Amino acid sequence: MISNFTLQRVLEKSKLLDKETLAKTIEDAEAAKINLEDFILKNKILSEEEIYKSASEYLKLPIIDLSTKALRKDILFLIPEPIAIAHKIIAFDQTDGEIMLATLDPDNVQIFEFISRKTGLEPKLYLTYPKQFEEAIKQYKLSLKTEFEKIGASMTATEKAEETENLAKLAEDLPIIRIVDSILEHAVLEEASDIHIEPQEANVVVRYRIDGILRQVMDLPKITSAGVVARIKILSNLKLDEHRLPQDGRFKISTEQYRLAIRVSILPIADGEKIVMRLLPENAQALTLDKLGLYPKQLELINREIKKPHGIMFVTGPTGSGKTTTLYSIVGILNKPGVNICTIEDPIEYRMPLVNQSQVNPRIGFTFAVGLRALLRQDPNIIMVGEIRDSETADIAINAALTGHLVLSTLHTNDAATTLPRLVEMGVPAYLISSTTNLIVAQRLVRKICKECTTPHTLDKNVISELEKLFNLSTILETLRREKITAKKSLADIPFHKGKGCKKCNNEGYKGRIGIYEAMPVTPKISELLNSHASSNELNKTAISEGMITLTEDAFIKATQGITTIEEIIRVTKD
Repeated sequence: MISNFTLQRVLEKSKLLDKETLAKTIEDAEAAKINLEDFILKNKILSEEEIYKSASEYLKLPIIDLSTKALRKDILFLIPEPIAIAHKIIAFDQTDGEIMLATLDPDNVQIFEFISRKTGLEPKLYLTYPKQFEEAIKQYKLSLKTEFEKIGASMTATEKAEETENLAKLAEDLPIIRIVDSILEHAVLEEASDIHIEPQEANVVVRYRIDGILRQVMDLPKITSAGVVARIKILSNLKLDEHRLPQDGRFKISTEQYRLAIRVSILPIADGEKIVMRLLPENAQALTLDKLGLYPKQLELINREIKKPHGIMFVTGPTGSGKTTTLYSIVGILNKPGVNICTIEDPIEYRMPLVNQSQVNPRIGFTFAVGLRALLRQDPNIIMVGEIRDSETADIAINAALTGHLVLSTLHTNDAATTLPRLVEMGVPAYLISSTTNLIVAQRLVRKICKECTTPHTLDKNVISELEKLFNLSTILETLRREKITAKKSLADIPFHKGKGCKKCNNEGYKGRIGIYEAMPVTPKISELLNSHASSNELNKTAISEGMITLTEDAFIKATQGITTIEEIIRVTKD
């Protein structure tokens, strides 16, 4: 649909509504928290013909009557169905050098550039009417319906050998290839980190994880389930006839615009086989530490600790909290011609020149522990262990740090202080942990407020009352004042921000993510407490008394700076 900004200009220029009516309509739409075009059509203030004819004149774009066009299947499928639906755009004709596109959103420059790169054709834009667009988009379903029926007929075999043969044939069917290609292309366009393909009783749901949140993007007919699974199994070199056991695999896709390594996990569930694909850009560059969102004191502490010639540094947090990205950023700083850096990872997410990177393969016995032992015979200065999962790996890593190596690794704990007791629980002696551990960094990822639609607001008494139940606000305010973030004595006096929602952020109010951190150096006092088997609470209190900024405090610092929202802090630290 037409963006609020453009539609306001259209209505001002066309004078379809007088100034007072237009101002009142805009105000009412904002109060109802719905798009201006939807509000106008819902309340029958104007018809879609009036809106789009005026928009056509204002934007100097012709209008195409899609109801009179016979849409050719080969042209229609130049744009994958999920992209056409998500971005309100459809291809209806082409010449040798141009592709004719009917759209409801002429401001979406990003999608036009994507289509130009994908097809090699120059987009020629037309406006169309929403009702005609909705009818035209049904052509995707009609075009595939007949082919899906043929697919269903090929799945009636009961013998194993026949089933495998049919599945292999099914995976090569054009509609199945189109579906899988569309799912992958749309995920890249939406900057998704994971794709979930989930069979239900009556359909197949496809969801993307974007900025850490799962969003449903499409429904597929149930009949496509077997073909999609078979296609992805073939790409990943997995067993086609295995439906009872989980399988893991990988494959790569490469275009002029991007190169992706895709990690595949297939899990049998009640209604079929669920697929989760992790998208790992091979040409992505690790971020520098100063771009990760570290508070200056934390950044200074990390830079100081990684200069030590030996010892171990842990980065902790739940799955998907950005731990590996932090480690790669540190390796990027340490990666000099005079040092030998070796890694053992699962999987290798970024390729780094001059770094010897190994990937575990448990199926052949190449585990973290086995790989780490091998690395120690490679004359390393610095070792990165992707994750410490068991006592054997923990013991080898600690001893490597004890014998003159700088070790970087990750661990799954909720905060920095819990890391030390967790290692003791793994069977590593407390005195070895305290004498080798230099620093522990705990982290999470919060969504950033969209820069295009950020707006200030203040917290009312009811919100502050609810926050007091979740957080120690007096301590947080004390930290904010101590760090000279604010001089205010109450959260009610501090301006916060949130995103109103716009085209750039898919009306989410958020775009991108940033880290929140706590960095705990293992000081003599912390070491003493650990050796006396102190609890994680005692360790945490001591670290705070020595100046550690906690995850929650760092999150509130970013909220007062207009980077994230109070809602995100609650979601990430309390949910």
